[in-house]
Amino acid sequence: MEIVIDGENAILGRISSFVAKEAMKGKNVVIVNSKKIIISGNFVEIKEEYMRKRRLGGSSRKGIILSSIPEKMLKKTIKGMLPSSRRGVEALMRVRCYNDVPEKYVEVEKIKSSRNKGDFNTLEKVSKLLK
Repeated sequence: MEIVIDGENAILGRISSFVAKEAMKGKNVVIVNSKKIIISGNFVEIKEEYMRKRRLGGSSRKGIILSSIPEKMLKKTIKGMLPSSRRGVEALMRVRCYNDVPEKYVEVEKIKSSRNKGDFNTLEKVSKLLK
């Protein structure tokens, strides 16, 4: 069974934890519009946290720790909510993220989220900051 989730106006932590649980149950999960996912909170604090993670760097052999592509940022958040065992790796393989809606999922019924009230920023805005 495949679950399709529309990421528009969804909160990053809530959608990530839901996806991690469903993937651990053995379901395939597809997230569309991942660049429109909301990170709630003060922009300055969010910016400082992502820049701190970015400065951690990585090695020239392994690549950077934090990508600046919204779908990869989302997948990294989901990866952090999964166990590092074989089951967690298999669950992560069942998760697919897309910045837009692929033609395959245009007509499919999607799970939607309501809008967050208060301070929020999208993954797209944060990823542009990291480029």
